[in-house]
Amino acid sequence: MKVIVTENYQEMSQKAAEIIIGIVKNNPNAILGLATGSSPIGTYQNMIKDHKENGTSYKSVKTVNLDEYVGLTADHDQSYAYFMRTNLFDSIDIDLANTNLPCGSAPDAKAECDRYNALLATMQQDVQVLGLGSNGHIGFNEPGTPLDSVTHLVDLTENTIKDNSRLFASIDEVPRQALSMGIKNIMQAKSIVMVVSGKNKAQAVKGMVQGEITTELPASVLQLHPFVTVICDKDAASLL
Repeated sequence: MKVIVTENYQEMSQKAAEIIIGIVKNNPNAILGLATGSSPIGTYQNMIKDHKENGTSYKSVKTVNLDEYVGLTADHDQSYAYFMRTNLFDSIDIDLANTNLPCGSAPDAKAECDRYNALLATMQQDVQVLGLGSNGHIGFNEPGTPLDSVTHLVDLTENTIKDNSRLFASIDEVPRQALSMGIKNIMQAKSIVMVVSGKNKAQAVKGMVQGEITTELPASVLQLHPFVTVICDKDAASLL
């Protein structure tokens, strides 16, 4: 596990974007595993800037996203499908037909998980972008999730609901369930880039990098992956 400590969020975002852009330039048909939330927004902004200034093309790139809220349609302004369009896809030349997310409004969650697992079996991520939850979750794989899990229906913890409530008008509007890639799906990626910022993530970063591998801190499993780059600002790295 390679750990890069940056001065701030902006530098963290730039370094992460440089890695992803390099992968796309080397392989125009790359498969990008993408994440949502506040952590990767700066990374996506740098990718957009590079696309507009340097012409890096995403026409042949395919994407798979980590997760989606249950009960939200793709056009809901808090869905992760909407997030990806507004924060990245609408500003680069990617074909939306090549972008993939779990469908949060699917009538049968189990069938949708099976569909997404079958898709992931044919699409190994060249790089998987991750954020890190303050409780050590990756995707929506909360503490206690088996390390061999695949795409599954998740009951979100109160901690995660509280963390995500800042994006909603009230905490009552935050969905209580999500569909998430499992830890096994994440670990199948050829490489992983994690972006982490803020003092509230410092304990999780310390456990992930230096602690034992345990389902109580799902991100600790990344110690077993051969190509992980963790890019964190000084605050997030303050306990290392």
